[in-house]
Amino acid sequence: MLGDMRARARFTILYAGGFLASGVLMIGLTFLLAQTKATSPAGTPRPPGPPAPPPEAIQTRQLLVGAVLSLIIMAIASLLVGRLLAKRVLRPLRDIASATRRISADSLDARLAVRGPVDEVKDLADTVDELLERLEVSFGAQRRFVANASHELRTPLATMRASLDVAVAKPAPATSTVALADRLRPQLDRVEHLLDGFLVLARAQHGALADTAPVDLTALVTAALPADAPATTLDMPPSLVVRGSPPLLSRLVGNIIDNAVTHNEPDGWITIKGVRGYAEATLTVETGGALLAQAEVDRLTQPFERLGGERTGSSGLGLSIVAAVAAAHGGRVDLRARHSGGLAVTITLPSDTQPSITPPSVNPPSDTGPSVAPPPVNPPSVTSQSGTPQSGTPQSGTRPYVTPPSGTSPSITPPSETSPFVIPPSGSSPSA
Repeated sequence: MLGDMRARARFTILYAGGFLASGVLMIGLTFLLAQTKATSPAGTPRPPGPPAPPPEAIQTRQLLVGAVLSLIIMAIASLLVGRLLAKRVLRPLRDIASATRRISADSLDARLAVRGPVDEVKDLADTVDELLERLEVSFGAQRRFVANASHELRTPLATMRASLDVAVAKPAPATSTVALADRLRPQLDRVEHLLDGFLVLARAQHGALADTAPVDLTALVTAALPADAPATTLDMPPSLVVRGSPPLLSRLVGNIIDNAVTHNEPDGWITIKGVRGYAEATLTVETGGALLAQAEVDRLTQPFERLGGERTGSSGLGLSIVAAVAAAHGGRVDLRARHSGGLAVTITLPSDTQPSITPPSVNPPSDTGPSVAPPPVNPPSVTSQSGTPQSGTPQSGTRPYVTPPSGTSPSITPPSETSPFVIPPSGSSPSA
């Protein structure tokens, strides 16, 4: 029965059970020791009437009642104390489980790094850190191998394609040569498409994206729809913007549309719907077709998985690339077999939450706070260019020089379009 409980409940029951067992044993020993009776001296007359119980029996009964009541009270207290102790003992394990749960394939460089005495809990945390280190090395080697192999195989593919083109371009090529080139070119195209898929998959699984920018999914869907697509119902908002890598998101949308067009039935249909939520953007692509099993549909996000075990006609990387790109952008992919036949692919991505950059206003904002008037000062004298003192308002278009009072150092204040340079005397603060 204890095996079905959580560890905290098991520890609480074990603590309380151990305390109750020791309490019962202590009461039993006390009761046995209290059974010793004192003997009365010989010749002591007995009082008339029924014999009274000896004082030792009364004391034993009172002791037993008090012990039972104390045991009940301490049993309740032991449950509370046991629960607190179990919580305290299991806290490091909860911290380890929470930290481990946050680590994913994109954050294998994170470590628990538990500090404290060398005990069973620290041994467990160190073991998890060693496991994460081995996984990080293994995942990194796998991604580097896929990327390097894809790059290295492009050179022999280009060489084979060039050799075919040269052989066919010769004057009067043999018929067998032309037929061989026609058979090899589609296979070369398929291998090149497969290598390109490996590169995109390795890049999407590599980790953080550096080339992020706002991307409009509506524009990507419109550009990805081919001219020979089946009857398509497009229900997209004018703009469905997410933030991510433009090449990877373009490949994501292109793979979904290509999958819907390629694996469609004759005279089929496609429905594309986009929804803009508060923090997420959803893109759903539905197609008609034969009835599919949900268990087989769930496997399509794995590389080289195809329905029915078919190994020709596609690279088998389309939806796995979609799932990897969505996961790299913090989104998810949901594949659902439609009850009436066909497949529904739903992509959920975080919306673009970057604030738009608003250019600063040319006119400064008005001061809404209380204005502080400077103390009254004598108007400074204005000297014209000829050296003659003048008074009054300067004429428009002139920039008079204002002479500060003696003993003060002039400060330069940027002039406005209509006011001259005004330098306040020492000891006063100009108003804004």
